[in-house]
Amino acid sequence: MYITIDEQDGRPMYRQVVDGIKELIARGELGQGSGLPPVRQVAADLGVNLNTIAFAYRELQKEGLIKIRHGAGAVVVSHVTGQSVEDRQHAKVRAALTDLVLAGLSKAEILAVVHNVLNSLSNDHRR
Repeated sequence: MYITIDEQDGRPMYRQVVDGIKELIARGELGQGSGLPPVRQVAADLGVNLNTIAFAYRELQKEGLIKIRHGAGAVVVSHVTGQSVEDRQHAKVRAALTDLVLAGLSKAEILAVVHNVLNSLSNDHRR
C-alpha cells in the first residue's frame, strides 16, 4: 500500500490517509478481502502519530469500506463504485466541486480536472 502525506495540503492528515486508501480501492490496488497494514506500520511509514492512522481506519469503517477486527487487522470489505449510499457520494462530489469553484477555477478547468482524475482512475484500474 502506497500513500503519501503532503504537509502543504489543506486537508487534515487523517483525511489524506482516508482519501489515499479510497483511491487505492477505486483503482483496484486494494480489492475486497485485502488486508491493510497495521496502524503502527502505516504511522511509522508516514511519520505521523498512530492515533491519526487509527482515526483514518475508523472513518473508513464508518463509510463501510473496511472492517476492523481488533488483533486481526483491517480488511477491505467494499468497493467505492456501486455503493447504495448514492446521496452521500453526491454530497462528497458536490463538496469537492465547491472547493474547486472557491479556489477560482473556471467550469472548463474543473471539467478538465475531473476528466483527468477519472481517466487516471480508469486507466490504473485496468492494469
